[in-house]
Amino acid sequence: MEFSIQLFIVLAVLFFGARKGGLALGLFGGIGVVVLVFGFGLAPGNPPIKVMLVMLAVISAGATLQASGGLDVMLQLAEKLLRKHPKYITILAPLTTTTLTFLCGTGHVVYTMLPIIYDISIKRGIRPERPMAASTIAAQMGIITSPVSVAVVSLVAMLSGHTMINGKELDLIQLLSITIPGTLCGVLLIGVWSMFRGKNLEDDPDFKEKIKDPEMKKYIYGENKTLLDQKLPQHQWNAMWVFLGAIAVVATLGAFPELRPVINGKALSMVYVIQMFMLAAGAIIFVIAKVKPAEIASNEVFKSGMVALIAVYGVAWMTKTMFGAHIGDIKEVLGGIVMQYPWAYAIVLILVSKLVNSQGAALAAMVPIALSIGVDPGVIAAFAAACYGYYILPTYPSDLAAISFDRSGTTKIGKYVINHSFILPGIIGVGTSSTIGFILAKLYGII
Repeated sequence: MEFSIQLFIVLAVLFFGARKGGLALGLFGGIGVVVLVFGFGLAPGNPPIKVMLVMLAVISAGATLQASGGLDVMLQLAEKLLRKHPKYITILAPLTTTTLTFLCGTGHVVYTMLPIIYDISIKRGIRPERPMAASTIAAQMGIITSPVSVAVVSLVAMLSGHTMINGKELDLIQLLSITIPGTLCGVLLIGVWSMFRGKNLEDDPDFKEKIKDPEMKKYIYGENKTLLDQKLPQHQWNAMWVFLGAIAVVATLGAFPELRPVINGKALSMVYVIQMFMLAAGAIIFVIAKVKPAEIASNEVFKSGMVALIAVYGVAWMTKTMFGAHIGDIKEVLGGIVMQYPWAYAIVLILVSKLVNSQGAALAAMVPIALSIGVDPGVIAAFAAACYGYYILPTYPSDLAAISFDRSGTTKIGKYVINHSFILPGIIGVGTSSTIGFILAKLYGII
């Protein structure tokens, strides 16, 4: 009975915190810890300090890159590709946004691309919903592929020290060898499926009715949105190359442990490697691009990153406090189910992700519990893509942005809310990624 009451409190905190946004989610987590410790006498769990420090280093480097203008270089290159092949935008746009997320570690890069994707598609007579909904989903799917994303670095940090059935720890490269192919397959399938979704504009009665009004037609087709007319200075290119170079170094050291310093008889943990090189990259960009400190703390990458950090802090601490006190009972009830049906973990992870609206926070809440009840780290890695479940309801900022940027009205929330433009691309993408991830994990011999 006591467990049920505590579980209700945790779920209530997550529900109300998520409704107010990511920052509130972390703060509400603090209320949950207070109630559990002072109200029920539970021992407070340990906050995920290791995970938070890795996140902080990555956020700092990414925010410095954006402040330097290096992110604009990537976006400009992406636009060149899309405008060169407008006929295939429904496939190329989601591949582009997931690649940008892979490079930058955040799905928020999609905001700049959305008006460009809309402009190309509407001028080519392509239903904007097709590439825009696909691109928004693909941008978020790319998070679990990026060596500098909060979700990936958090997962690597949490699995550090836990061996798989092959006797080895899961490292960054092993994780990415699962998530990258799975995500690419999922994104490609979304693109192909999206080419045939909805009516063509010339056959859509709602659209044809709209453009009968000259003013509405002018609004729908609008002005060209482009980054191509901007000449970007050399320091922005330099900043981009420094950031990409740091990613390459981290990936190389992850692939070849013998290149890392040996500390107490073991190769230096990737948890420290990521922190060191991300901070160093941020410092180099800061100097060569003459970045103003105020511009780092005020940009989108820093703000969204810090929101994610606080959300992970509060949510992970609360769930660890609650579930840690009952781990024996949880293992007895759920352990056997997850062992027999590994996909049950994926389903729970998707639902938690929707509840907390954050991939990093979902992993921080679920992975320690999964490890505690005996779920193999290989299974956790296999279903890493399932940490993206907040496409279920169209409440995430990038989804709402896509709706607002699509002036044709084809990207929308349906009459019953759940039947919105993002639900089917999300199910197709995440379902495919998780399935491919499980198959690859089997082939690699880690499950």
